[in-house]
Amino acid sequence: MEKKLAVKIQYPGIAESISSDLALVKPIAIKMFNIKGKDSDKYFKEVENKLIEETDYLNELKQSKAIAEACKHLPNIRFPKYYEEYSSNRIITMDWMTGKHLSEFTEANTDVEKSNKIGQALWDFYMYQIHVIKKVHADPHPGNFLVNNEDQLIALDFGCMKEVPNDFYIPYFELAKKENINDQAFFKTKLYELEIIKESDTPEEKKFFTALFHEMLSLFTQPFHSEVFDFSDGDFFGKIAELGERYSKSSELRNMNGNRGSKHFIYINRTFFGLYNLMHDIKATNIKINNYTNL
Repeated sequence: MEKKLAVKIQYPGIAESISSDLALVKPIAIKMFNIKGKDSDKYFKEVENKLIEETDYLNELKQSKAIAEACKHLPNIRFPKYYEEYSSNRIITMDWMTGKHLSEFTEANTDVEKSNKIGQALWDFYMYQIHVIKKVHADPHPGNFLVNNEDQLIALDFGCMKEVPNDFYIPYFELAKKENINDQAFFKTKLYELEIIKESDTPEEKKFFTALFHEMLSLFTQPFHSEVFDFSDGDFFGKIAELGERYSKSSELRNMNGNRGSKHFIYINRTFFGLYNLMHDIKATNIKINNYTNL
């Protein structure tokens, strides 16, 4: 019996061009974000290492098989089977998975029950990775997910995986708790641990960034402040958009040293921004935030 397979092939020259392309972008980014200080290279190195890692298809194959095995018990999510014997450093072979791209599903779907089923599956998948495996699929966009005829989510493409070390995980998620955000002394201690404020900062910088992150985290962590959250809530996403717009125009922020925050913020924040947007697109209204603890 013939089996239909999908083959992912890397375009020639991609891996070799990454470092040189980043070298061109770096001086522009330094000026745009006012990044100062001798350790500013850590951010660029984090991005470079992740991009280079994504071109290593043998590593992606290993990561794909590991995630599929670790998460196979989660409800309503499926993974392709991967074939080492038909893969190489520039080719990955896997089962052909049939389904609609997530963006097609969200555009056509009007069934709230289906939205909640797919949304819960996606949310559980990410929470389980972050809190249990401590390694997360850091590229959540619609092209990496399909929805099959049984209204199950299919997860694809595990080239970009981000490990979540404990020295980042602990303070980061301690600041997801409302009582900790509102405890001024505790909050400031965690900002130091996460390298958001530093001993070398001026009093003005410490005051500015403490207030900025208090406002940001009070908003962004709202889904974690209740047992159930409605990701279809336009007001919540409107406030996020308004906050981003306001700070993007802030001359005060542009004049501050942008070299702050753990390097781990880059991909963990990218993960949460992508996840929130997907959950909003799905229009999931009744998501059990800590459901992963029962799985």
